[in-house]
Amino acid sequence: MEDTVVKVLWAVAKKLPESKALMSKDKAGAWTSLTFRQFAHLFECFGAGLLDFGVERGSHVGVISDNRKEWMIANLGILGIGAADVPRGSDTMPDEARYILKHADCAISLAENAEQVRKILGKKDDLPLLKTIIVMDDEFTVAGFTDATQGVQILTFKEMLARGEKRLAVDPMAFQNEMEKGRPEDLATLIYTSGTTGEPKGVMLTHANFLHNIRTIPNAVDVGPTDIFLSVLPVWHSLERIIDNFALSRGTALAYSKPIGKIMLADMAAVRPTVMASVPRIWEGVRAAIYRNINEEGGIKKALFQFFVSVGQVHSTFAALVKGLYPQFTRRVRIFDFLIGIIPFLLLYPVRALGSVLVFNKIKARLGGRFRFTVSGGGALPPFVDKFFQAVGVLLLEGYGLTETTPVVSIRLQHHPVFGTIGPLLDELSMKLIDPESGREVGPGKKGVIYLKGPNVMKGYYKRPDKTAEVLSADGWLNTGDLGMITHKGEIRILGRTKETIVLLGGENVEPMPIEDTILESDVIDQVMVVGQDQKFLGALVIPNQEALEKYAEQQEISYLTQEDLMENPQILELISDEINGRVNAKRGFREFERVFRFRVIARHFEVGVELTSSLKMKRNVIAEIYKKEIAELFGR
Repeated sequence: MEDTVVKVLWAVAKKLPESKALMSKDKAGAWTSLTFRQFAHLFECFGAGLLDFGVERGSHVGVISDNRKEWMIANLGILGIGAADVPRGSDTMPDEARYILKHADCAISLAENAEQVRKILGKKDDLPLLKTIIVMDDEFTVAGFTDATQGVQILTFKEMLARGEKRLAVDPMAFQNEMEKGRPEDLATLIYTSGTTGEPKGVMLTHANFLHNIRTIPNAVDVGPTDIFLSVLPVWHSLERIIDNFALSRGTALAYSKPIGKIMLADMAAVRPTVMASVPRIWEGVRAAIYRNINEEGGIKKALFQFFVSVGQVHSTFAALVKGLYPQFTRRVRIFDFLIGIIPFLLLYPVRALGSVLVFNKIKARLGGRFRFTVSGGGALPPFVDKFFQAVGVLLLEGYGLTETTPVVSIRLQHHPVFGTIGPLLDELSMKLIDPESGREVGPGKKGVIYLKGPNVMKGYYKRPDKTAEVLSADGWLNTGDLGMITHKGEIRILGRTKETIVLLGGENVEPMPIEDTILESDVIDQVMVVGQDQKFLGALVIPNQEALEKYAEQQEISYLTQEDLMENPQILELISDEINGRVNAKRGFREFERVFRFRVIARHFEVGVELTSSLKMKRNVIAEIYKKEIAELFGR
């Protein structure tokens, strides 16, 4: 294999010049496509344009944009000349976007549209190094920004491509010569972890990191030039990015869509994709939409649907026993599983097949009719969602990884999917499970903190050797902060997290401490813990200040008998809600998914030695266990 990402994709373009590479919708909503030959020419021109503009090897180039073909063209142009990209989505808050561009030393940045230009230029004094912005949107005009550029030159994407065309006309090998200088250890990207009022960390990933996933993912899943890959996750995010690069490396076309139910399903019907990367929330939404439609129809259709889903789920369980796909956290005797499962497997097979004809094929048709599988990551796949799509015959392959591991660590194998696990490690990786109490390594069937080592592990956090040392040992072991368990066959199950980052069902990473610190500005609230791991939204456990509540009750003439009565009073709950929402909102720099949508009032304060350490830090795992009933009620379980 070639030794940089760009060389790999350049070789694919030479091998499959007329195959489709990128598919996207024009302004009218019609699908258009670029061949690999056209795609390679465009990223060659963009890279040559950057060279002509003076961008040097080792430079960092910002990219503030959502999914679009220009993103991938720019990305490979940047990497091809030895520079590294610093990507972020268009939903990034202005202060955070400027912090990232400044911290990454970006003198040049791409912006998707005029809104992103305004975001970047909002406080130009924050970005003393920034000299140039390249705008992707075809409809963008510099007019209107003439007086607000503050010394920053603004160019359009087309202008940069034209500049590259002229450079190549004079020096046809300008881009290719730089591309050939690339080495595996070269920095490819700085992906900043999410932060709100705190400082996000820049994860340094090299070409060698990316190439590990490109090289080893084919051993878990099989895609090729006949496939179409639907791109719905943020393209700058590590999961979508590596899957996009992997797909292109296999000659697979990318079709850009969005993870919004109606749009995604309409695009699936139009494009008829075979593969996609996803997050659990997408499939939870698809399942919910199916059930809503069935419930509206009611009658015999609803009864048949429920019957065939139940049969499908039972049949899938027996199929796992027969095929050796049952997770072995304790040792199992293969022949016994086979004997237990074979008769009900055979008896239920015709019923399940009938269900496919009468019911399930209609669901598959809504996915385009050619859909083969999805890799779901960015959070744990809820078992009820997993089991439902097992029953209807849609293959969901749960995976696992972190930005710091570029990101894929494991995938449930396409041709040997052990449900209830995230599959085995990808090749070339090592893992150990360390008991958090004893510090000793544990074996199959035992819970431990996951440590990883291999060629996909990050170089470190940019300019933060202190933070790097906290998670990455001198001999290359990365402490993921995740709790896991391994089967006797090598498949992994994720059991929770020891670190504080919350991952929502949509794949959004949330740092709870800045939210908690903001809430604690209130005189009404003494303690708070934000929760929401693998949920659709955030919730919180709130311990109020009893004196403040009693004072408020007196002012509002609220009568009560006990403290518990007071805390359950609707006016008190409304007060606490106002205190939270009045602080955690867009005006304070919080994004929609960082808001707290539900809370539960707890009467007893967290205590040192129980819920708190001696330094008054919350023991989040302990609190989550003590209040698991209250947390479950927050999310309707």
